[in-house]
Amino acid sequence: MDKAADHLQEMADKAAAEGGVAAKVAQPLADDAQFLRKLKPSLIKARAKGMAPTNQKPVHGSVNPTGKREKKPGKAGPSPFLIIGVAFVVGIAVAKVIDWRNDANAGD
Repeated sequence: MDKAADHLQEMADKAAAEGGVAAKVAQPLADDAQFLRKLKPSLIKARAKGMAPTNQKPVHGSVNPTGKREKKPGKAGPSPFLIIGVAFVVGIAVAKVIDWRNDANAGD
């Protein structure tokens, strides 16, 4: 259980370091890691025998980002509008070619 919890904690730390959408998932992953640590069979057995507290408040895991991802200026790539425009023009060209080929074979 500890291995799985450690793996989840590492994933949470990496997600927090990446930023963006992945950072939003980091805190729930850290919480899941804390929950897994509570599921150890020895702790469950102790709670069942009354030797461990059963009324604890939920603990939120902590996220420790290893480093922030830096964006390099000027390396953003082409504009999404340019890509959409090119795809639109290519789509029209393909449709014209298909229509032209269908008209050529209509008399057969």
